[in-house]
Amino acid sequence: MNHWIMCGGECMEGQYRLEMKNITKRFGGVLALSDVSLTVRHGEIHALIGENGAGKSTLMKILAGACKKDSGTILLNGEQVNIAAPKDAKQLGIAVIYQEFMLAPDLSVAENIYLDELSSGKLFLHWREMRQNAKKWLEKLGFDDIDPRTKVRDLSVAYQQIAEICKNLMHNSRILVLDEPTAVLTITEIQKLFQVLKQLRKEGVSIIYISHRLDEIFELSDRITVLKDGKYVDTVDTSSISKEQLVTMMVGREISQMFPKRNAKIGEEVLRVKGLCAGKTVQNVSFYVRSGEILGFSGLVGSGRTETMRAVFGADKKDSGEITYLGEQVTFRDCRSAIIHGFGMLPENRKEQGLLLDQSIRINSTLAVLNKKISKAGFIPHRQEKNFVRELLESISTKYGSTEDKVNSLSGGNQQKVSLAKWIAADCRCIVLDEPTRGVDVGAKVEIYELITQIAEQGVAVIMISSEMPEIIGLCDRVVVMRQGKVTGEFSKEDITENNLIKAAMEV
Repeated sequence: MNHWIMCGGECMEGQYRLEMKNITKRFGGVLALSDVSLTVRHGEIHALIGENGAGKSTLMKILAGACKKDSGTILLNGEQVNIAAPKDAKQLGIAVIYQEFMLAPDLSVAENIYLDELSSGKLFLHWREMRQNAKKWLEKLGFDDIDPRTKVRDLSVAYQQIAEICKNLMHNSRILVLDEPTAVLTITEIQKLFQVLKQLRKEGVSIIYISHRLDEIFELSDRITVLKDGKYVDTVDTSSISKEQLVTMMVGREISQMFPKRNAKIGEEVLRVKGLCAGKTVQNVSFYVRSGEILGFSGLVGSGRTETMRAVFGADKKDSGEITYLGEQVTFRDCRSAIIHGFGMLPENRKEQGLLLDQSIRINSTLAVLNKKISKAGFIPHRQEKNFVRELLESISTKYGSTEDKVNSLSGGNQQKVSLAKWIAADCRCIVLDEPTRGVDVGAKVEIYELITQIAEQGVAVIMISSEMPEIIGLCDRVVVMRQGKVTGEFSKEDITENNLIKAAMEV
């Protein structure tokens, strides 16, 4: 048996618990990792960052045994190990928690935590003891309000994540990898997760934390390793570097250059909403937006921003209120009606609402304009369609192989560009962008900012919902702030400051 396992993962042979040295990996003719190294200490939170395509996921898949390296070595507490399959990683105390959890939704929390026991073929299982032990682990992590008898599908995403962490700690995991763990969590849930991770660090667990959110990196991590284009850039102490320096390491440009200069030519009013009500989340909301203008919608999670736009777009039913679009009073009874009128909406969840992940890039790019591409005989001329898609994606610098590749083969940033492409193709006069840079890296964010600016400069009225304050301040001409379903403030360009936005969002 591996000496490290016999010691419970607490042997202190050398400075590092994990060393990945000179890791190289090719996929066909593509060099995904080139001589990459990573060192992780006992009881540290180590951030692993880089743009989409930098090699982070490939490196972690090699550590998890889901992908085989071409060359390089992996050491645990100074001893070389061979990780050929996921079971090897698990036996060595390595656990990777992906964005899509490995949980059985119809089983209880306790059953998920003891899933390996359930499948071990044992004749007898001590259910009461399992539930009691699961309860102790949940209490240890500060989540004594989770009932181990509750089915996983009935838990919030944050609590499902805690169940996943518990399941892995039960197997004495001493290296925990978290991939974008806060992507779908609220602010309160994020803070609770951070408390758990800091507690695990105190107990000696080594945590590799992957995130595009720099605020999280600086709050949590002890050290940061940066990858770029499949190569190792540097490892630095978090306390020794600024956000500006970190962005420069990642993308080769300063943070001050992230937001393009606006040559806004704001024209006539395109959309006016008056007294909109939709359930409890949208209460008497009024606003307007003009051609060439980027109107920001700010506020805390749950403030009603998304619900407001879904009611305008026709995705949800409105109870009352007037919508004037291009000078005419309208009611979009469904999304199709809005699209026919040249009104588009990029949803916040691209994977569930913005894209058909198992369909091709071509199909996703032309979804909103199929009626324009069908010939008189009722056929879609595929050659013309492919040429159209190539020109469209080239115009927004999208990186892809073939238009027939499935869209889920793309990086997060390029998936988002395909989501945007279909609305660009639709020649919208007004477009709503709900969290347009969620889950994409810094480099892709810059490209999307430039794209949003280009759309506005073509005379399109842009409404941008964002939870990221720098985006709102850096891009918007005017901002509407919401709280608990109501508008609590509106600010013109010169008054868009972090202080003003926070005060309006919290009604201070």
